[in-house]
Amino acid sequence: MVHQQRSQAHLSPSSDTEDIVALLAPRLAYFAGVARTEHVTRAAQEMQVPQSTLSRSLVRLEQDLGVDLFARRGRTVSLTPAGRTFLASVERALAEIERAADEVRADADPATGKVAFGFLHTMGSETVPGLIRAFRADHPRVRFSLVQNYGEAMLERLRAGELDLCLTSPVPDAPDLVARRLDEQKLRLVVPADHRLAARKRVRLAEAADETFVTLEPGYGLRRITDDVCQEAGFRPRIAFEGEEAETLRGLVAAGLGVALLPPPAVPRPGVVELTVTAPRAVREIGVAWLDGHPDTPPVAAFKKFLLSRRGHLLPD
Repeated sequence: MVHQQRSQAHLSPSSDTEDIVALLAPRLAYFAGVARTEHVTRAAQEMQVPQSTLSRSLVRLEQDLGVDLFARRGRTVSLTPAGRTFLASVERALAEIERAADEVRADADPATGKVAFGFLHTMGSETVPGLIRAFRADHPRVRFSLVQNYGEAMLERLRAGELDLCLTSPVPDAPDLVARRLDEQKLRLVVPADHRLAARKRVRLAEAADETFVTLEPGYGLRRITDDVCQEAGFRPRIAFEGEEAETLRGLVAAGLGVALLPPPAVPRPGVVELTVTAPRAVREIGVAWLDGHPDTPPVAAFKKFLLSRRGHLLPD
């Protein structure tokens, strides 16, 4: 049989790639099976499809491409040069699809699947490791992809499908998200060790109205809480430095560059004193959020249930 380019193709070279993929994808496995066996009947038996279905699929594939992929002699076929070129790419594509299918099945496995979990930087040193350790007592082989970031960035990744769950503060209120309050954390006024208030254990925040503050950058949940609490105390904080990480702010405080409202540290920091704020109430709520209507894999569902069971005692004592 002489190889010829077909005079009419169902798809022109200008067709959209998505249209081409939609037409070709269901037929690629049939093409690869026939190419491997070089026999339509044998391929149909191996793939457990009617021979007529297989034959029609191959004809349509050639029509869509506009070239002959096989030279036919009865039920025996052989690849044309165009068919051999096409097969190399088809086999790579099918192998990649199989690899991807194996990966998503593995991630959804109840015993060994994966949870993409986001959390605030301030919860990374103690809270999250403790949570994962407790969860893995009953789910020892579940894997985690961990992301530390500030709240708004995590919610963006949640919406993009890059995270399954995230611990954040403030607890978000958005129509596309489900959020549950889990705990609250008292904020302290952190001052240098030689500060005029350092000998105190408790302080009203209004007593720091004339101080210079170091805070997280705008967009961080803790920055928003700091601004709100200071406003409730009757003043607007004078900001000297803005950072991205709470422990960096503690270092700035220790260097005498300002004071800060921060959650308790995992390990006490030399050079600073942490004062209980008696008024106004200075706390941040911690909650878990996920995308509304997003189906959970078994490992994600198990970890979500675990987190919700920790309501009221999420944070270490």
